[in-house]
Amino acid sequence: MTSTALEDSLATVLREPVADLVRLSGGASRETWQFRVGSRSLILQRQRAGDVRDMGVEAAVLRAAHAAGVRVPELLASGDADSPIGSSYMVLAHVEGETIARKILRDEVFADARRVLVGDLAASLARLHSIDPATIPGLPDTDQVAQYRTSLDDLNTSLDQSHPTFELAFRWLAANRPESARRTLVHGDFRLGNVMVGTDGLRAVLDWELAHVGDPMEDLGWLCVRAWRFGSPSPVAGVGDYGDLFSAYRRESGVAVDPDVVRWWEVLGTLKWGIMCMIQAGSHLLGAARSHELAAIGRRVCENEYDLFLALDGRWEGLGIR
Repeated sequence: MTSTALEDSLATVLREPVADLVRLSGGASRETWQFRVGSRSLILQRQRAGDVRDMGVEAAVLRAAHAAGVRVPELLASGDADSPIGSSYMVLAHVEGETIARKILRDEVFADARRVLVGDLAASLARLHSIDPATIPGLPDTDQVAQYRTSLDDLNTSLDQSHPTFELAFRWLAANRPESARRTLVHGDFRLGNVMVGTDGLRAVLDWELAHVGDPMEDLGWLCVRAWRFGSPSPVAGVGDYGDLFSAYRRESGVAVDPDVVRWWEVLGTLKWGIMCMIQAGSHLLGAARSHELAAIGRRVCENEYDLFLALDGRWEGLGIR
């Protein structure tokens, strides 16, 4: 579909004239376009050609999050592949701000935002986790340890590799797995890079395509994974300490946080990211998608092995290590 045809299709869906349609960079799983209706700036996200997934669940998640008081872009319209847009899509209000983590962490213009960001993030998570996942049909609910165990086994076979540190991490996760006291809606990729930040703090939580049913502490652990600190020594999104996050979450939710449970999810998050790096590098090495970028991501596998040792901090008891 040409940009002119897409502009006409948007006008049909929104029943208003559309102007200044321009495609934005980024986005591996969908196209992102910015356009204007009257004086208002809007965003179109639609699935890429050949991708048959429906964004209906994500749209339902956004509506539920907005109703719960989570800072999200306003959802104005959504539809499936049978719409005039020609693929599953969402139309969202444009939110001004910054998503580039290193700018948020280092630029002076965000100094005030950094002072309140942990509290803002904790409040959004608490409100998100108040949503009953049963109200959103179609949410995935999978055992991530089993999922990534299978992924690693397949990768080790196809790439003829072995990763002893990842094997040790799986042992530790199995030996220390906490019982999930709560099952809630989970964002699934809640971190710097997936939030819009302004000079006053959090503006919006973005990228809900990995939302699922799970333990809410997963989101807190993922937020603390070392890779998402982007070089900062502060463990929570590069801007704060664990205690700040836990106390702010409790103030908003009334739920006390067990640091050991969050640590378990942080370890799993680090392991997941390491395996994700293997998957992306494998796409290049196996010839599925030859790419310098995918190849470069492969070097991050060893970074995650190092991060696992830091996250576990010598807690290898009972794993047969001498």
